[in-house]
Amino acid sequence: MDLGIKGRRAVVCASSKGLGRGCAEALAEAGCDLVLNARGEEALEATAEHIRITYGVNVVAVAADITTDEGRAKVLEAAGEVDILVNNAGGPPPGMWHDWEREDFIKALDANMLTPIALIKALVPSMMDRGWGRVVNITSQSVKAPIGVLGLSNSARAGLTGYVAGTSRQVAGSGVNINNLLPGIHATDRAVALDGGVAKAQGITSEQAKIDRCKTIPAGRYGTADEFGAVCAFLCSAHAGFIVGQNVLHDGGGVNATL
Repeated sequence: MDLGIKGRRAVVCASSKGLGRGCAEALAEAGCDLVLNARGEEALEATAEHIRITYGVNVVAVAADITTDEGRAKVLEAAGEVDILVNNAGGPPPGMWHDWEREDFIKALDANMLTPIALIKALVPSMMDRGWGRVVNITSQSVKAPIGVLGLSNSARAGLTGYVAGTSRQVAGSGVNINNLLPGIHATDRAVALDGGVAKAQGITSEQAKIDRCKTIPAGRYGTADEFGAVCAFLCSAHAGFIVGQNVLHDGGGVNATL
């Protein structure tokens, strides 16, 4: 399917690897020029060069911490006017409710709620002026079904979800669509870290932890970054203009809910 976004310009945050990279590659395959961001310069440059060679699109790589004022300023300066924004940042560490202090919540809110809001505020007005734009926020399945050990993530991402619910409906009339894409467990570094935490807590191997987790997923496996990226690219496409303020699960059926 032609997604109708060839020649569009997209910013993809935290895109040197994992789900962010999956989104970047899918957008590049659809013909989008990219502004890629991540903290690690070496991995980011390698990803940028791979995408340039593979898909023949223009790629600007900006090594910066998107969760800081300085990092966002650096990315926005390089980005200029863009048509597509994919918000993404690593999730906060797991733990228990009694472990978290105010500063832990502030860090989680900065990374997973306030940073995407700041980028939306910076980039959406020009999208509205031009009458077209797409924003996809990578959040988590925990928005639909909270995960106890991920309380910091539950809180921050739920806050962003509430913000998007109202904001998306205010800007849709100007041709700008904002939606959230909710990953379950995918074969990324984040999954390795979570499996490692379970393995340590239960005294089992990481491989056994993965096997046990797969048993809880109706699809029977972890998702892939490529699958995730394809869904993201569709939400950014010309065909998604009637999808507004939605929370799209990509979890292999992991959340057991009717709605």
